[in-house]
Amino acid sequence: MSVPAELRYTPEHEWVSIEGDSACIGITEYAAQQLGDVVYVSLPAPGSAVTAGEPCGEVESVKSVSDLYSPVDGEVIEVNTELEDDPSLVNAEPYSAGWMFRVRVPQDGDGDPALPPDLLSAAEYEELTKSAG
Repeated sequence: MSVPAELRYTPEHEWVSIEGDSACIGITEYAAQQLGDVVYVSLPAPGSAVTAGEPCGEVESVKSVSDLYSPVDGEVIEVNTELEDDPSLVNAEPYSAGWMFRVRVPQDGDGDPALPPDLLSAAEYEELTKSAG
């Protein structure tokens, strides 16, 4: 299982990549494997606000429907429209072509993205998935 070191993770199995004042978000390879074949993805609308830790969409697979949680606060600035026609990209390439949405993240007092303190490092996320079984 791949867990890219440059990303941050949530206990709910989302990943986030910070690029300047925006965050790119998707679900992890572990989550995609647990879900099975993804057949539909419901994403937040561009312009909508998302809140860290709150549901903002759904991922439907042949096995189940799971909530999609935002790992950060902010405004949705883009969604991956490729997933409408090919939701299997989530399974095939969860860290690249299978990304889900981008959020403009508020800045902290130093001008850096204001990120929740509970995001996990790659090592912490690997530990979480090992203990999950």
